[in-house]
Amino acid sequence: MSTWTKTADPGAPPGADAFLSVRDLRVRFSTEDGTVHAVDGISFDLARGRTLGVVGESGSGKSVTGLSVLGLHDPRTTEVTGRILLDGQEVTGAREKTLERLRGARMAMVFQDSLTALSPYHTVGEQIAEPYRRHTGASRREARRRAIEMLGRVGIPSPRLRADDYPHQFSGGMRQRAMIAMALVCDPGLLIADEPTTALDVTVQAQILDLLEDLRQEFGSAIVLITHDLGVVAEIADDVLVMYAGRVVERGPAAEVLRSPRHPYTRGLLGSVPRLDGDVEEDLVPVPGSPPSLLDPPSGCAFHPRCAFTGEVGGTRCADERPKPPGGRGAACHLTADRARALFAGRTRPRPGRGDS
Repeated sequence: MSTWTKTADPGAPPGADAFLSVRDLRVRFSTEDGTVHAVDGISFDLARGRTLGVVGESGSGKSVTGLSVLGLHDPRTTEVTGRILLDGQEVTGAREKTLERLRGARMAMVFQDSLTALSPYHTVGEQIAEPYRRHTGASRREARRRAIEMLGRVGIPSPRLRADDYPHQFSGGMRQRAMIAMALVCDPGLLIADEPTTALDVTVQAQILDLLEDLRQEFGSAIVLITHDLGVVAEIADDVLVMYAGRVVERGPAAEVLRSPRHPYTRGLLGSVPRLDGDVEEDLVPVPGSPPSLLDPPSGCAFHPRCAFTGEVGGTRCADERPKPPGGRGAACHLTADRARALFAGRTRPRPGRGDS
């Protein structure tokens, strides 16, 4: 079953099977230097039991999107427009009391830095038990029993003893597991995991990914996996959104996007990742240039200043005309899918364009 609607039209109704629906989401931050256009009109659907990978460089709007879904932006400095529906309930513009009832019970987030996300003043068991007590009305004894149960389910050894430890007494991988236990203690329908494997060694990364997959199957949760690691996406994501400068530039089933990218940015991300079946002597090819300032995003296609294929489109179309957002399997690019497939397969070379260096 696909997570996608047939169209990316911001006014389209949510998919019939969608647990999370996002329509034309825009997030702007007010700063002393001006307005930061952090997220610029993204739309997607996600069904329960599915995992959506959201990938892109730092500053592409991935984490801002996740925080928007949970209503965690400061309304004094942030403008959030569009629609976010969780199982049909409007999240955008909801009262803080409504959001507090939803967070933990219906939706939860695993934050990137578990050491700073966990309080150093309370034991791990207390921090897992607290949201369970708040949302279910359980007693302290019942909540502690539930916290110990969850620590055991995420693979913490001797959970009854470790529940009384503080976060600094846990390793990085164990803290991440504890964060996942806290997020899932109330069986939420939506789990947003923001870079859950960052700064972990490869063995622990594999364990965390296996854990997320096991918990998705056990709880039937919808998972949004925010990452810059395409290997992680290939491992567990069903579908993928590729974000650049706050916009979705490519979307579709993860296997198809990784096997046959249609946007030059996606191709660039894949070209910078080593392959097990590749030539060990072959140099990796980084994406040239730097991400744009979101205080003053480029006109037209935001990627055009870094793109090696603008000459294939011709004229100044890439600089002047913003591509339509992709619906279903597609890319926000002026190249046709067939032309992109031929170019990216290496059968032809890009003609010089304004983005070439």
